[in-house]
Amino acid sequence: MSQPRIIEPRLRSLIDTPLKVGESPAWDERTGNLWFVDILAPAIFCLHPGGKLDRYDMPAQVGCLGLCDNGLIVAGLKTGVHLLNPASGKLELLCDPDEGRPDSRLNDGKVGPDGHFWVGTRDEAAIQTGNARLYRVAPDGGVERIIDGDMFTSNGLAWSPDGRRMYHSDSSGLMYQAFDFDVATGRLGPAERLHDFAPDEGRPDGAATDCEGCYWSAGVQAGRLNRFLPDGELFEIYRLPFKGPTMPCFGGPDLKTIYLTSLVTETDGISTPGTLVAFDAPVAGAAVHKFSI
Repeated sequence: MSQPRIIEPRLRSLIDTPLKVGESPAWDERTGNLWFVDILAPAIFCLHPGGKLDRYDMPAQVGCLGLCDNGLIVAGLKTGVHLLNPASGKLELLCDPDEGRPDSRLNDGKVGPDGHFWVGTRDEAAIQTGNARLYRVAPDGGVERIIDGDMFTSNGLAWSPDGRRMYHSDSSGLMYQAFDFDVATGRLGPAERLHDFAPDEGRPDGAATDCEGCYWSAGVQAGRLNRFLPDGELFEIYRLPFKGPTMPCFGGPDLKTIYLTSLVTETDGISTPGTLVAFDAPVAGAAVHKFSI
């Protein structure tokens, strides 16, 4: 196995607002808007093409969001999965998959090629017990529990361009895995463990896939994006000037721009706020899916 190629991308800063835990960027090709969250603000943000930044304050920690086919935003809050109307700012509860479990909150989530919202949880206990889950939420609010336990932080959801492969990481378990995926039913095949992360590779946080089927994983606390071949081989490292990248997504008219969120980090007593940046990607990304409301 050859050594991964090191790349230092030329970053463009997109916002002045400091973020605590920036996460879950999603590009809407219909409007050119980029949506993302700050988990701890807690707030949902929308960055318009001209640079205007809309802010929607949330009543509880917000881990993730996805786009709906009717223009609404589906979001995973600590209090459940909600629908946000960007025009009115109204927030409506769709369901509460986690049912208020102690030491747990909704974390990473994405709309899958099956038109459902997939959302996982993070074990929030002071000493983690491995209680994390992964849920599949239907547009009518129905919930299926797909993975239950033996996991610390459900993260890194992404699908192959043809939708027949689902990727998923455990940030605290320091690994990512893949499953065969049935687009018609949302059923998963057996888990295939693809990579165990060394300390210098960072914790596997949010992720995205490109048109070649490669998996881009944010190496949080290591200041890098790790790009893996479909078989799990790490072959490119995008080195960043901050330690806390949290999730990439592809956007722009040709899907060849990577948007990347980050969280606040401390190094030698110096605090670096979370932010949103962009850089040019070597290939186009895979289009994001819409929640079929």
